[in-house]
Amino acid sequence: MVDDVPLKSAGDMVPCRRAAQLAADVLAMIEPHVVPGVSTEALDRLCHDYIVNVQGAIPANLGYMDYPKTILTSVNHVVCHGIPSAKQILKKGDIVNIDVAVNKDGWFGDTSRMFFVGEPSALARRLVETTYEALRAGTQQVRPGATLGDVGHAIQSVAHRERFSVVREYCGHGIGTIYHGEPQVLHYGQRGHGLTLEPGMVFTIEPMLNAGGRNTRELADGWTVVTQDRSLSAQWEHMVAVTADGYEVLTAWPGGTGAYAPI
Repeated sequence: MVDDVPLKSAGDMVPCRRAAQLAADVLAMIEPHVVPGVSTEALDRLCHDYIVNVQGAIPANLGYMDYPKTILTSVNHVVCHGIPSAKQILKKGDIVNIDVAVNKDGWFGDTSRMFFVGEPSALARRLVETTYEALRAGTQQVRPGATLGDVGHAIQSVAHRERFSVVREYCGHGIGTIYHGEPQVLHYGQRGHGLTLEPGMVFTIEPMLNAGGRNTRELADGWTVVTQDRSLSAQWEHMVAVTADGYEVLTAWPGGTGAYAPI
């Protein structure tokens, strides 16, 4: 334990890695279903049934702090925590983040990624690809002796280069047998500041970038967070472990990164 951050042993990493990969598998399964005309409720049902009936795992979001669904679906100007609905039908040009978490044998896996619904606008594509690049840049800072400030600085540097803003109200988090634990992983910061990383730490990195201003607001449902100026928002999330000589992406995509640069 370092500054309230648990260090996972090699034995711990076995179920931790398994839960993370199950979460990644859900996103791989749902990808071909993210098409124009589908409701976010239908995507939620598919993910729920896959987690329960195929993976033999527990949908970690369902019932968490009274959240009513299995996945979170954040479309266009929704920053995070969008609730799937039968009334929300995806259309050509939409961008959507799907966030999934599973619990397998008491261990949590948590990851999210962006999907294009048909062909996006040039701005939407640049935002989504830049947010992935920011996740990649932040992750590549992870190694023993680095700091969380190094991670945040790398993320904000990529965002600001493209004149996008970084959401500050929400951050990454420690994860393992606790869904949301220490450390808090900010997506902005100064090099050399913050927690010093050590082998055995596991946390999520999940930057949210807005095409407009960074300010957000929560809707009356108590969950959905949108950009205050209704500009587009994008997010990617991976679980990352600090290893003896660098990092391991625990939620690596089963089919590889495709057109995206490997992390």
